[in-house]
Amino acid sequence: MAAHGGDTRLVAIAAAIALVHAPALLALTALRPAMPRLSAIAGVLIIAGTLLFSGDLAARVLWGERLFANAAPLGGMILIGAWLVTAIAGIAVGMARRRSTPPAR
Repeated sequence: MAAHGGDTRLVAIAAAIALVHAPALLALTALRPAMPRLSAIAGVLIIAGTLLFSGDLAARVLWGERLFANAAPLGGMILIGAWLVTAIAGIAVGMARRRSTPPAR
């Protein structure tokens, strides 16, 4: 859509947000065995935030109106929360591995 018409700026931003967060969801699957609850929470938050943020921008271009008032900012805040949960999960996995690894001699 960004290449074929409409407000290319909004569509490009929506596409970029979706494309950046897709690999993050794949990376969260690597944390799943070690931190199933935190990685699942982070994944759901990334999906919800991306849908709200990108969906609101796409709706503006396709329908000429927003999904609902403050959908994009809410999606952005949810994405920030998702990244915080992801960071906490990563730190927790690193600390657990450090504790389980015997000290080098």
